[in-house]
Amino acid sequence: MARYIGPKSKIARKFNEPIFGPDKVLEKKNYPPGQHGSSKRRAKKSEYAVQLAEKQKAKYTYGVLEKQFALTFDKASRKQGVTGEMLLKFLEARLDNTVYRLGIASTRAAARQLIGHKHITVNGKLVNIPSYSLKAGDVIGVREKSKSLEAITTSLSANRVSKYNWLEWNKSEMQGTLLALPERDQIPENIKEHLIVELYSK
Repeated sequence: MARYIGPKSKIARKFNEPIFGPDKVLEKKNYPPGQHGSSKRRAKKSEYAVQLAEKQKAKYTYGVLEKQFALTFDKASRKQGVTGEMLLKFLEARLDNTVYRLGIASTRAAARQLIGHKHITVNGKLVNIPSYSLKAGDVIGVREKSKSLEAITTSLSANRVSKYNWLEWNKSEMQGTLLALPERDQIPENIKEHLIVELYSK
């Protein structure tokens, strides 16, 4: 499956945000990448450029490529509710994102790898599709044979799940439950979803 595998620090600097996690380069060079660095005078962005950049930021954050992102937006636009908020809810409900939120993987990219290698179950059944869409009540677990995997145990030791009150984690069973799709104010990502909606509305 195609995924972005280019320089991550460069993308983080482009948006001036730690999209792929903590980044020391971003702290040292808090200006966009480019031949002339921070000294280059940058023209004011057009409305379209601002909207496009916001979509790109969301795509990089959740690790979704163009076609899949467009399909997710289309699904959100057909649902009752605010389209931008529904878009983020559907992105949050992806299996790879939820595995990351539960702390089973340290990054979304690592979560996709665990899922692809068949280490993750949903309601007791192996699922190897990172984009699998979860529903409220679904139970996400670590396959029995994979519970001692170093990558998983190391990530779980950080215990991030307490930060997300739409998820519940059972430490002894090494499984979590999606209690509900998160509300917009619960999602920590700095994404201006209304700009994405405006872009697709053109």
